[in-house]
Amino acid sequence: MLLALGGSLLLVACESSKAPSATGEASKQQELLVVSYAVTKGAYDRILPRFAADWKAKTGQDLKIRTSYGGSGTQTRAIIDGLEADVATLALSADVLKLQQAGLIQPGWEQELPSGSIITNSAVAFLTRPGNPKGIRSWNDLVKPGVTVVTANPKTSGGARWNFLGLWGSISQTGGSQQAAEAYVTSVYRNVENLPKDAREASDVFLKRDQGDVLLNYENEAILATRTGDLKAPFVVPELNIRIEGPVAVVDQVVDRKGTRKAAEALAAYLFSEEAQQVFAEEGFRPTNPTVWAQVKSRFAPVKQFFSVKDFGGWEAVNKTFFDNGGLWDRLFAKSR
Repeated sequence: MLLALGGSLLLVACESSKAPSATGEASKQQELLVVSYAVTKGAYDRILPRFAADWKAKTGQDLKIRTSYGGSGTQTRAIIDGLEADVATLALSADVLKLQQAGLIQPGWEQELPSGSIITNSAVAFLTRPGNPKGIRSWNDLVKPGVTVVTANPKTSGGARWNFLGLWGSISQTGGSQQAAEAYVTSVYRNVENLPKDAREASDVFLKRDQGDVLLNYENEAILATRTGDLKAPFVVPELNIRIEGPVAVVDQVVDRKGTRKAAEALAAYLFSEEAQQVFAEEGFRPTNPTVWAQVKSRFAPVKQFFSVKDFGGWEAVNKTFFDNGGLWDRLFAKSR
């Protein structure tokens, strides 16, 4: 990962002298770096070339788009430490807020694009072994004796934070007390043998290394694994679930320094287009474009009740309570070992 990130930095540095100024010359090639979380690669491999072709047709400018993928928390830290992302599409708005707090993104980014700048939605899915021999169908089944759970590390993975909130909300959103939620989540993590760094590595641990009885991961990862044949059993999407929201933001400090704002803003807006949203849907993400969602919603498992990060007070409160150093995650993880 460090080598990959370093390579991205070097490539951006070498090419930056070719970028047009803020007033720009359309004839010169321009470069964008899109930094995202691990499981979006399949979608962006299809979407970004289409945008570059569309940009060329509209402006006459050649656009080189580089990408970097990894755990959302790791990617966020890399941007803060100097990875020159023009566009950040991270796993949760909390990570974009960290970029804002670091002075890289201006406040109000959520209002700049449709759906509060949320490109995709998803849900937590349970991936099980063929035939589901442990009978894992609900949140409560994760604490059964002898069940081994695979989930990524909330310190490095945005998907793992969504999993954590799904676990917690399965108690708190059904009338359970904080004490009951703490006891339940601690019991689940006692059944976790290791914590991969991101959602894609968690999939590999479960599907390719055959570790664990159940994997908690993004619904889109379950759809992908089913399509490729890596997952042999139907997966479970609990009817009570957390609405997973994937945001996009232009990194203001970077685009203003590089003179890439116009192209970066156009790319961010393009991600909400029907063309891009159809690709997201085909890759297993729930689109936020209402027209596309109406066309594809029958492909996705029905969820009777979604709760959201707003039900926990928003990301600033969630980070402070659960994931900051010394927060509930640290204390519950210590109890579960």
